[in-house]
Amino acid sequence: MKVSQISIHFPCYAFLSMLSFIHRFKIQPHSKVTWEMTLRCLYKILHNHFCFIFPLSVLHWYWRSVSSPPLAPDIWSVFKDVLASLLLFDAQYFLWHLLHHKVSWLYFTFHKEHHLFTSTFSLTTEHTSAWEMLSLSFFTTLNVALLGCHPLAEMLLYVTHMYLSVEAHSGYEFPWSPHRMVPFGLYGGARHHDLHHFKSKVNYAPYFTHWDKLFGSLQGENMQRKTKTLKQL
Repeated sequence: MKVSQISIHFPCYAFLSMLSFIHRFKIQPHSKVTWEMTLRCLYKILHNHFCFIFPLSVLHWYWRSVSSPPLAPDIWSVFKDVLASLLLFDAQYFLWHLLHHKVSWLYFTFHKEHHLFTSTFSLTTEHTSAWEMLSLSFFTTLNVALLGCHPLAEMLLYVTHMYLSVEAHSGYEFPWSPHRMVPFGLYGGARHHDLHHFKSKVNYAPYFTHWDKLFGSLQGENMQRKTKTLKQL
């Protein structure tokens, strides 16, 4: 993911979290984000991006042949490319994520760092090990090449990925949240992923819910409320 995209989405959710009337939309209302948590996440994000993402982005730009098609694609083509890429990434990440939870060595070596916080906030999106960050970036880049996406669709895909990832880790469920716009519970959203951080063994897919349904790892809103009530008692 590009640093410019991160700089847009993180501050938006950070600003919203400072508004008192927004607090009623918080998924875990008793959790608090401290300065120590914030600085720890910022250090990890900056370290990963300056030490890994930036050098690899320069190499990718240097080696990749730049092609600018003379005509822009129609809206339907862009939509299909973005949706296909998201669905493919969803499958890849689900399998990667499930494997890193089921194999203890993978979990404790590479993925546990992302589960340091059981209550999500926007900066936890990229509080990950370098291996996890590079793996997910590789999937995103690979899918663009496999599907032959137009550069415009590729750009919109990166922005969409980052927005959905930050929204899923925001710790808030708003009336305009993406999962409210997708019918039949096909999209998980922030509450879906917050429950994964809270319980760890459920809701492995990043965006959609069909893989968790197929593998029996899907848990929803009612279970989350019951678990939080027991914890408060």
